[in-house]
Amino acid sequence: MRVACLGGGPAGLYFAISMKLRDPAHEVVVIERNKPDDTFGWGVVLSDETLDNLAENDARSAEAIRANFSYWDDVAVQYRGEKTISTGHGFCGIGRKKLLILLQDRARELGVELRFETEAESATHYAKEFDLVVASDGLNSRTRTEFAEHFQPDIDTRKCKFVWLGTHQKFDDAFTFIFEETDKGWVWAHAYQFDDETATFIVECTQETWDAYGFGEMSKEESIATCEDIFKDHLGGHNLISNAHHIRGSAWLSFPRVLCNSWSHENIVLMGDAAATAHFSIGSGTKLALESAIALANYLHSEPDLKSAFDKYEDERRLEVLRLQSAARNSMEWFEEIERYFDFDPVQFTYSLLTRSQRISHENLRVRDAKWLEGAERWFQSRAGLPEKAPVRHPMFVPYKLRDMDLKNRIVVSPMAQYKAVDGCPTDWHLVHYAERAKGGAGLVYTEMTCVSADGRITPGCPGLYDAAHETAWKRITEFIHAETDAKVCMQIGHSGRKGSTQLGWDEMDAPLPDGNWPLLSASAVAWSERNAVPRAMTREDMDGVREQFVASAQMAERAGFDMVEVHAAHGYLLSSFISPVSNVRDDEYGGSLENRMRYPLEVIDAVRAVWPSSKPMSVRISANDWVGDSGVTPEEAVEIARILKAHDVDICDVSAGQTTTDAKPVYGRMFQTPFSDRIRNEANIATMAVGNIYEADHVNSILMAGRADLVCLARPHLANPYWTLHQAANLGSQTQNWPAPYYPGRDQMHRLAERADTMTGKV
Repeated sequence: MRVACLGGGPAGLYFAISMKLRDPAHEVVVIERNKPDDTFGWGVVLSDETLDNLAENDARSAEAIRANFSYWDDVAVQYRGEKTISTGHGFCGIGRKKLLILLQDRARELGVELRFETEAESATHYAKEFDLVVASDGLNSRTRTEFAEHFQPDIDTRKCKFVWLGTHQKFDDAFTFIFEETDKGWVWAHAYQFDDETATFIVECTQETWDAYGFGEMSKEESIATCEDIFKDHLGGHNLISNAHHIRGSAWLSFPRVLCNSWSHENIVLMGDAAATAHFSIGSGTKLALESAIALANYLHSEPDLKSAFDKYEDERRLEVLRLQSAARNSMEWFEEIERYFDFDPVQFTYSLLTRSQRISHENLRVRDAKWLEGAERWFQSRAGLPEKAPVRHPMFVPYKLRDMDLKNRIVVSPMAQYKAVDGCPTDWHLVHYAERAKGGAGLVYTEMTCVSADGRITPGCPGLYDAAHETAWKRITEFIHAETDAKVCMQIGHSGRKGSTQLGWDEMDAPLPDGNWPLLSASAVAWSERNAVPRAMTREDMDGVREQFVASAQMAERAGFDMVEVHAAHGYLLSSFISPVSNVRDDEYGGSLENRMRYPLEVIDAVRAVWPSSKPMSVRISANDWVGDSGVTPEEAVEIARILKAHDVDICDVSAGQTTTDAKPVYGRMFQTPFSDRIRNEANIATMAVGNIYEADHVNSILMAGRADLVCLARPHLANPYWTLHQAANLGSQTQNWPAPYYPGRDQMHRLAERADTMTGKV
């Protein structure tokens, strides 16, 4: 096979090597416009896993690469005058120039033709001459541009600005992050050693800080001098160095996140940054390129034709690329939004940084550096008022206080519709359901949305709090929970609005009842969907009536013994329909601007707060993203909504998202709604609850320790296991959580089994 590799970076060189290893008869040519020893990067970071993959593919080049690595185990964070060190991270780095020379030598040894200082012609030209064209022509791939209609690239230029520099200052003891506050904003550096004399030193800042400095108008020399001044306390008198001699101006860049819909066209295939990019803050770009080279070479020799090989290559590598891009996106966005964390204590700031990509979890961090994590956990629980010498707890088991309500831990049983009420009245099902979850160890148990009127129900099976019988039934439940457990109970009250009068959830969600439908109210006369009835746009009289229904329900909740009340203003129900512009098209003082859209929900919230005891907390649940772009509520607007709620004496914001329109296009994933809680908590400065696909203790501990929420809500895990909290405590070796006395034998057995498992796995 005659093969042309367009681009002589790590991807093209290593693919050429891999092809010749599999069949020396292949004629492989690498075409590179630069000189052999030119390079415009500094260091390259690889993991031990990648080195093992390289060794399996080509032991000789892997050995040469390994021999030239700089190794370090620590991460150091310089922030607010403190240096925090966490160990056990296992990085290794090599100079990009050295890596290229080693790969060039190996390629020549195997008979690869290397054409340097050769400007490549179009991929179309080579596709006629060669059997296979590998476009490893980098971030600004000409091939990707030439065949854009086939590759369909999605290029997202990100917010921060960065410049890739080097220095002879030593950073050989740790991968070092340095954060400096200046009169023009925060500037930070990512620094790591890659040979005996040189370290990478990437300087990054927000666009606003970059503009304030005027970096865009500076020469490269002026820009470097400014960076040297910013980081003078960390450079030990050494200069910063640029090798971007080919770039005019200051050499600052904006990172483009690239992902192509297709990676091949006829006999042309993309590889490395031409196909997909991973942000430098997780250092996986070269890893992706080298491992993709191995995969493509393998499939070209195992499959019957190019198309089959390309299909297998793309199927395998796309999954890995998406996984790494997801981690890279998390990391990149952490740095883009870093200014929301600059009020954090250095302990929490470091934890947030270390876990930013979600590749390092709470317990994984314990494996890496148990001593540092224990200190961080002790810091976290001391902030909650536990004595300094108290046994160290996992964050999820640290108490929390809202007004006079003391929660024994941070676990919340989310509101979960049961559809088992009769004429709005909770039954024995509800007693058992809520009591079991309170016995199961959660600090706070929520009712499902409990409706303020019969016509405010979602379905005929939804509970209410608008009749004396309802109050009596709910009081029976709270009295049992308070008598037999130390859990607290929150009553969530709401009105279904345009999503009411529908079938039970397990029949057909959101579908109208076959008969017996009741009239609907909403902010505007906009139906939930084509099959749902059109609601009546609320009049002033309607607003007054529903507001008083909320007030009456809150008063019933107080008499029934609830510890907390939440007003449901999310998920497209009545109050949510006012807040979201997708359902509120009013042209009066209740529509249009956010101030107007919040007007009626605030009337309800203020009225509820007025009758709810001042010693007890109140929450509001919001949808922080309509998932319809700028035409709906956005995460940015959700911050302003939360600020307004705080100004109206709301204690905590229950941060959900979506379910406000059938046009929504949510992006699902593990903890997918937590970023909204994070943003609201740290920009609006209000306590938050995180919800949404949180199902492991590790998720909970990471969210809390990183300051992304104050409480964490779990729904489905509690449906599957009412005793989720107590079981997680046993699995984690925590004995701080109270079990009901009749269940002590089960508790003791779980503790013994957990200890035995830890012994067998070497944890103790």
